[in-house]
Amino acid sequence: MSQSGKSILLVDDDQEIRELLETYLSRAGFQVRSVADGEGFRRAMAEEAADLVILDVMLPDEDGFSLCRWVRAHQRLAQVPIIMLTASSDEADRVIGLELGADDYLGKPFSPRELLARIKALLRRVGFGQERPVVEVLAFDEWRLDMISHRLFHLDGEEVILSGADFALLKLFLDHPQQILDRDTIANATRGREVMPLERIVDMAVSRLRQRLRDTGKAPRLIRTVRGAGYLLAAQVTPHHHA
Repeated sequence: MSQSGKSILLVDDDQEIRELLETYLSRAGFQVRSVADGEGFRRAMAEEAADLVILDVMLPDEDGFSLCRWVRAHQRLAQVPIIMLTASSDEADRVIGLELGADDYLGKPFSPRELLARIKALLRRVGFGQERPVVEVLAFDEWRLDMISHRLFHLDGEEVILSGADFALLKLFLDHPQQILDRDTIANATRGREVMPLERIVDMAVSRLRQRLRDTGKAPRLIRTVRGAGYLLAAQVTPHHHA
């Protein structure tokens, strides 16, 4: 999938970083807009959503976490990939960002080359899921997943908004129902890199998905933990050709 012409919205209050990245990413073929604060970000997203967001955690008016939560709560924006930037080496910050639905995480200082590699990997992953949906809807247990819009519906009518990472993980389970998937397989399919210990990332991602699927009992019913081996989707998956 061609990456050129994809739009990136950069949110950082450091003017030097904004100018550096605007120049660097524009040269790489992206259309780049940049803003300095949360208010500017909300306004820019309302005017025209971006294909990918680079979001600094520390902003003058509102932190990147609340902006990430805002994006994920919006139907129209929920699938936009988000890379969070932070000057903090605190792992707790990363955990919060990833739990709120950020797709990747980069600590400052970072090299523009490294950021570009992450951007390309994320856009590839997003595009890969959209290129040729063979089946439009997959039904499993009490849920239906629309493979084109990435929307998840419960039989009672509730609609759950999935982030890009949630969708990638759920799709992996639905592609391999009733098979044990080890953590390496899950990590490779859902996140391009380890920003924390691999097990921690995978367990967090599975925990988030269980919450989306109301699978939060003491012994989860749908996505089961197989001790020492990984996770397993305990449901039949049936394709539907229309919603």
